[in-house]
Amino acid sequence: MNDTTLPREVASDLDHGLKAMDLDAALAKPLLAYLTLLVRWNRTYNLTAIRDPREMVTRHLLDSLAMAAHVSSGSLADLGTGPGLPGIPLAITHPQLQVTLVESNGKKARFMREAVRQLGLGNARVAESRAEALDEPGAYDNLTARAMDTLAGIIEVGGHLLRPGGQLLAMKGVYPHEEIAQLPAGWQVQEVRPLQVPGLVGDRHLVVVERKG
Repeated sequence: MNDTTLPREVASDLDHGLKAMDLDAALAKPLLAYLTLLVRWNRTYNLTAIRDPREMVTRHLLDSLAMAAHVSSGSLADLGTGPGLPGIPLAITHPQLQVTLVESNGKKARFMREAVRQLGLGNARVAESRAEALDEPGAYDNLTARAMDTLAGIIEVGGHLLRPGGQLLAMKGVYPHEEIAQLPAGWQVQEVRPLQVPGLVGDRHLVVVERKG
């Protein structure tokens, strides 16, 4: 495998995953372009602990896309996005969705800026900042955080970014009973939806929390 070539099975895994999730097969090309960049940069900058490109398809791309049906337009801030997950796959899938990729790590922010440029994602921007320091109060219809803290912790650092009536879309493993019980005042769970991620073993849930007033 050289700098620009992924194993042949990677494209097949992604094609099967997109079909199982009822997503457009045409998404495979830009998603593979993103994955190729991630694999290449990861060798030098250690952007993700997952090194195997086939595992990246399941645990990064398809896992991110599991929430694609729940957000399609408006504005979204992806907190602690790392190398752009789930924000970049969501921006690829929904060109009408305005995505802000919030990440304080400089290496990861540089990677994302290059990925956004190379992929021509006019609907995505990188905010190199900690979530709590981002001075854009009430600017977003949706927040997401795929691997960041408890629900209350996400709200503590990023809740100010969400408009009243907006929604936090939090990716979780098992049903987070305790986290839901510890939500602060002014925040209410709208639904907890089980997600199916092709090839991924274990529970996955999307928790939708609304900011009241």
